[in-house]
Parts: sequence; C-alpha cells; structure tokens
Amino acid sequence: MDVMRVALTTGEAVELPQGATVAEAIKALCPGKVRKASVAAQVDGRAVDLSTPLAEGAMIEPIVIDSPEGLSILRHSAAHIMAQAVRELFGPEVQVAIGPAVADGFYYDFDKQEPFSSDDFPAIEARMQAIVERDLPFVRQEMAKAEAIAMFKAHGQRYKVELLEAIEAETVSLYHQGEFVDLCRGPHLPSTGWLKAFSLVKVAGAYWRGDEKQAMLQRLYGTAFPDAKALKAHLHALEEAKRRDHRKLGRELELFAISDQVGPGLILWQPKGAQLRKILEDYWKEEHYRHDYELLYTPQIARRDLWRTSGHLDFYVDDMFSPMEVDEVSYQIKPMNCPFHIAIYQTRKRSYREFPIRWCELGTVYRYERTGALHGLMRVRGFTQDDAHIFCLPGQLEEEIFNILELNLHILKTFGFVDYQVYLSTRPEKYVGSDQNWQRATEALKLALTKKGLPFEIDPGEGVFYGPKIDIKIKDVLGRFWQCSTIQVDFNLPERFAITYTGEDGEEHQPIMIHRALMGSLERFFGVLIEHYAGAFPNWLAPVQARVMNISDAQLDFSEEVYLQLKKAGIRIEKDLRNEKLNYKIRQAQLLKIPFMLIIGDKEVEERKVTVRLRDGQNLQALSIPELIEMIKLESRIPVSA
Repeated sequence: MDVMRVALTTGEAVELPQGATVAEAIKALCPGKVRKASVAAQVDGRAVDLSTPLAEGAMIEPIVIDSPEGLSILRHSAAHIMAQAVRELFGPEVQVAIGPAVADGFYYDFDKQEPFSSDDFPAIEARMQAIVERDLPFVRQEMAKAEAIAMFKAHGQRYKVELLEAIEAETVSLYHQGEFVDLCRGPHLPSTGWLKAFSLVKVAGAYWRGDEKQAMLQRLYGTAFPDAKALKAHLHALEEAKRRDHRKLGRELELFAISDQVGPGLILWQPKGAQLRKILEDYWKEEHYRHDYELLYTPQIARRDLWRTSGHLDFYVDDMFSPMEVDEVSYQIKPMNCPFHIAIYQTRKRSYREFPIRWCELGTVYRYERTGALHGLMRVRGFTQDDAHIFCLPGQLEEEIFNILELNLHILKTFGFVDYQVYLSTRPEKYVGSDQNWQRATEALKLALTKKGLPFEIDPGEGVFYGPKIDIKIKDVLGRFWQCSTIQVDFNLPERFAITYTGEDGEEHQPIMIHRALMGSLERFFGVLIEHYAGAFPNWLAPVQARVMNISDAQLDFSEEVYLQLKKAGIRIEKDLRNEKLNYKIRQAQLLKIPFMLIIGDKEVEERKVTVRLRDGQNLQALSIPELIEMIKLESRIPVSA
C-alpha cells in the first residue's frame, strides 16, 4: 500500500495511506481534545475542510471550533443553514444573495416579496434546528463556471448568477447540505449537526453589493457559538448594548435629536446635550492651552480650487458635497480643516525659531455619507473634529508624536477609557510623496509608540494617501472597540502648498505637518460616552448635577433659596417644585440619571439643611447649604490622570 508522510506545524508527523483526508491525519496526530474540537484545518497555509484529501508532505494546523477561525467557520455554516431554512419555509422563489460570517455572528441577504419581521424568527430558528438534527454533511463540489451559471439560472437565483459572472476563474466551488446548494469558497463544518447554539437577532435592509442604486434586500442577522453558555452571555451583552443605545438614551435624556425636516445625519443639540458638549469642549481647550497649543477658527466653505491644490478632489471627491457657485466662482463646503490651517501658516514668513507650531480647532466639517451608512451620532454628515495640526522641524518629529500620544492617552483616561487597541497603518496602493519620506514618517511613528511603551499592530496599506498614521481604538465597558484617535504624518500638503520656513542657515526649508484628532469627532465620541456610561455620566460631566425637590408647597421658599445658592456657586442645578408626590419626582430624576437629588421637607426647612439622595438610591445625611456645595464640588472634580 502506498503511503505518504504528513505533519503538524508543531512537528509531529505520521505516515498515512495515499489520499488520506485531513480528518484522518488529525485523528492520528492530535490528542482527543483537539481532535474532537477540530472543524477544519490550515493545510500548507490554506484553510480547508476536514474531508479534503492530503498530498505528500502536507503541513497541517487544526482549526478548533472555539478559535477565531473556528468561530468564523461555525458562523458561516450557520448562515448557510439559515438560508436553507428560509428557502424551505418560504419557498424556492426567495432569492438568496450572500451570507458571510461577521464579527460576533453572521447574516444572509434575501430578496423576498414579503418583508421579514422578528415574528418570523421562531419559525426560522425551529427549521434551522430541524436541519441541524438531520446532521447533513457539508459537501464541497468543484464545477465549471459555465455549468454553475446554468444550474443557478435553472434555479432562478439571479444574484448567484451575477456573482458567478464576475468571477474570473473557470472553475468554482459549491457546497451542498442535503438539497440546498450554495456558491462558496468554504471551508465549512463537517456537518449541520455541529451547530449547537444559535439565535437570530435582527432584520435590516441592505442594498445589493452596498450600492444604493441596486435592489434593496432584506438582511437577516444571527449569531452562533460552540455552546449554549457562550450564546447566553452574548445575547445578554446584546440586550445590555440595546439598553445603552445612544440613540434611545439621547432621546430619553433630551441630549440630541435628528429631524427629517432638517436632514438625515445632521445633529440638533438640545440644551442638556449642548451643556455636556460645552463641558467637554471647555476641558479640551484648557488641556490644549496647557500643552502649548493655540486655538484657531476657520470658515465653513472655501474656493473649490483649495481642495484641488490639497489633493482632496482627487482622493475624496465622492465623499464631498456638491459645490456651489458664488460670484461665478465654485465654492466647496469643507470636508477637512487642514487646508485652512495651511492658509493661516501662509499669512507671513516663518522662522525655525517658532517651531514647533501647534494649532488646534474644534472644526465642523461636512461629508457625504450614504443614507444606509448613517447611524445616530456614530456616522453623520456634519460633525466637529477635535482637530490639530503641528508644523515641526525634521528633528522634532518623533518628540512631537510622543507628546501627542501623551496628551491623547491623558484625555482618554480622564473620560474613563484605559484599554486600547493601537494600529500603525502603512502606505496604501494609491499615495503621493516619495518612498523615502514615507519610510521616514513610518519609522517616526513606530519609534514614538515604542518609546511610549504601547503595543501595536501593523495595519498594512491602511494609511491615508498623504502619509502613514497611528489609529487608537478605545474599549468601552461592554468590551467593544471604537475608532477615535488618529495621528498622521504628512509631507504632502506642505509640498503641495509650497510652505516653507527660514532655517538656521538662512535658506528656505519645508516643514513636516502632523494631523491629529484625539476624540475623532465630538459626535462620535459623545455617542461612545453615552453608551459607555449608559447615560449616567460622571458628576463632572453630568449636564445636570443636582435637582431640588420639595415635599409640599410649604417648602417652596427654602427650595428656591437652595436652588439659587447652588446655581450661584456654579453647580448645574434644576428644580422640581411641582405639586406631585415625592416618589414620583425621585423616579423622574432617576430616569434622567441626575447624580444628586436634593429633598426638602418641613424638617429640612426647620434645620436649614437638605437631605441628599444619590441616583443609585443611596441616602446621605442632611447637609447645610455650604456643606452641600462643598460636597457636590468635591464629588464633581475632573479626575486627575497621570
């Protein structure tokens, strides 16, 4: 009998009959725990099914079900099972489009005449469970592309036909589970019986291929885990995320609104939201002044030629709003702040003695986001960047990046974010500038990260067209990561605008420009804050810190006195002196997540004190007005971060 030698990437090897499968190799080479948990494998660096035949010398790395790769395979297989269930329930006239695994789950897009609703979920889940119990093997089939096109045409599946026609290869792979067949690269679970714990979570609309000019499909989202315990924990996290949804809380707490009359993606800041934004902006400005930045303000529009010079028309025109004509000159609403800062730089000659020049601006910009991408405060069309541009000498570059990182992490920590994912994004395919400058900028970013002691990952090709960048994603209380901070080195704009400084040698030289945003945009950061704190902001950030409540009209005068004295002391305070029951007033204040409820009855009037109730239900001892002011101010100090 002919034999072949195969091995694990860890070194263990075995001889097997020619044509043995991955499953047989794993059975011979791996301990029971790994063998039982393996759903696929990397063979010579390529992910394949367990049923794949091996060749002489193959190097194998098992993929276990609870690994990131294994979870992706599990969820991709769940998407196929869901598509099969939908077709069995609603008929073969339902068109199936694509169904990938995504972070924490999977989805499948369908073209179905009647809309899905959450009421359909139990029936779909029950049919999925029936398919699981059939334990149907996932069978891979190689087929000529022309034959596959003919087959899907015969099945009336036009989206599959369109996908196939875009594939250049002459041979494609299909997967069967029972009578259901789908176009797919794989790999998949060995059989449907491996799907132990799953749930459908929502339905949404999605344009075919993400193009708003194409058909609107229905996207069913689900999630799957290796066991019921993990699924339960995830579903609990989803419920918690729903409870913290910034769109829901923004409406309930009267922080912001979005009006169809005004336009999608355009935020209306209500009084409490505007108060919170003012606190955030005031803190931001003070920190920047403390770190030797100077504040700028720039216009909302500029001549379109400005964006032609900067290169934004070449690289970002699809994300810009249409131009407008003013005095027969074309103007553009600004998508970026940077060209304005360069225009300020150009107002006079600059000397090397002035550097580094640190300019910051809370600059509102406008970008054309597609309607389907808009999402509360997280994705909008008009937003304010906490922007800054540093002009520096070549020898100052690394130190300036380090200083930005120091300020960045200090500010994030103040707002309660201490866990990060850091990425160094390198040169994209489409770029400007010399390779030498790109290398120099990338090394400066890398050295600053190393000096700061920040672990980072390389994100190949994800830099902006004018330079490499550092991206920092912050981790919220639910363990989700949000892209906020970015630091970008730019040799391009100084060159395009021909800005210079007079060096120590009396000659003109080109400065280096650093773009940076610490929060990314106030809108997005505001949304993350709402969800991170579930609307119960720290006392220093709370738009309303205290609310005065009387028990009856007999305490009106003293309640007014308390209100006025605390307001005069700079405490953000409201009063609720309505003729309502105290428990009702307390409940209203708790729903609004007000930190301090100041309760005044006859005893408080007599003693000229105030009973304090915290939003978590804790009661404090009665305090005099001066003691109350001191306590609230002490509890509302901005946290000091190292």
